[in-house]
Amino acid sequence: MSTVPSGATVAANGVELHVVEEGDGPAVVLVHGWPELAWSWRHQLPALAAAGYRAIAPDMRGYGRSSVPADIGDYGIEALCGDVVGLLDALDIERAVVVGHDWGSMVAWNTAVRHPDRLHGVVGMSVPFIPRPKRPPVANFDAQHPGVFFYISYFQVPGVAEADLGRDARAAVTRIMLALQSGTPDTGFLGADDGRGLLDRLPPAPEQLPAWITQPELDVYVEAFERTGFAGGINWYRNMDANWERSADLADAKVEIPALFVAGADDPVIIAWSPDRMEGWLTDPRGIVLVEGAGHWVQQEKPGEVNEALVAFLDGLALR
Repeated sequence: MSTVPSGATVAANGVELHVVEEGDGPAVVLVHGWPELAWSWRHQLPALAAAGYRAIAPDMRGYGRSSVPADIGDYGIEALCGDVVGLLDALDIERAVVVGHDWGSMVAWNTAVRHPDRLHGVVGMSVPFIPRPKRPPVANFDAQHPGVFFYISYFQVPGVAEADLGRDARAAVTRIMLALQSGTPDTGFLGADDGRGLLDRLPPAPEQLPAWITQPELDVYVEAFERTGFAGGINWYRNMDANWERSADLADAKVEIPALFVAGADDPVIIAWSPDRMEGWLTDPRGIVLVEGAGHWVQQEKPGEVNEALVAFLDGLALR
């Protein structure tokens, strides 16, 4: 598959979401992360459809062919979860399973906590469920690690990161993708804050692409970000401390629906945020699947293993 599959635009929660879907049956909403698209689920859509499910993958707000609100405040977690629920409403779906990867995982977990009545189950990929910390997350990192470059902190100043990455969108997307795959050495996401931006910290892309992604597949991402820029997705990060400030009522909230966690065994994210921290916070845990030979882009690097885990989880919910 090397072209963007045809899709529809759906009005949901005050924005327009470009949506790709395949299959009939119980609904599964697939929420991508950064810097990605609905295209990230190209291997899952046909597999879930073949297993008897309706797989639905939107370009989330700020990405691809979906709306890109200008106000940073329009990218708060309430809005992102509201987009998932609004999409269900627009498609006349009472309940679904939500699957999220990377930042999309945080949307999936938060939707499970905030709207459990709309979900049959939840799957987080790469980012485990993280209970609300005692201090704002970005401010907390900066206080604990003064003088250290951290990409999330770097993203906080409007205009800076999007200009950095946007000066060569092809290099940015390619380097980010390949820097976080399995087998890649330290990428320099952490290190001395010496004035360099994120793009200059990423290792150059190898001359030959790995087997898990072709040039036409990579070009779908590149062409999308060349067209839209990076501000929409980065604005999700700019709401992290604001999300914390508005979620005091959820400090002790647990995930009360069936939940699965999937990640690449070589994903650097699970070093920083171990899935072990979920213990006691999921009332119906259905397992932790760590896929060998996969890095951060687990559903693209090892689609067969991920599809098998997803279908097993969905079948275990006995939705049909």
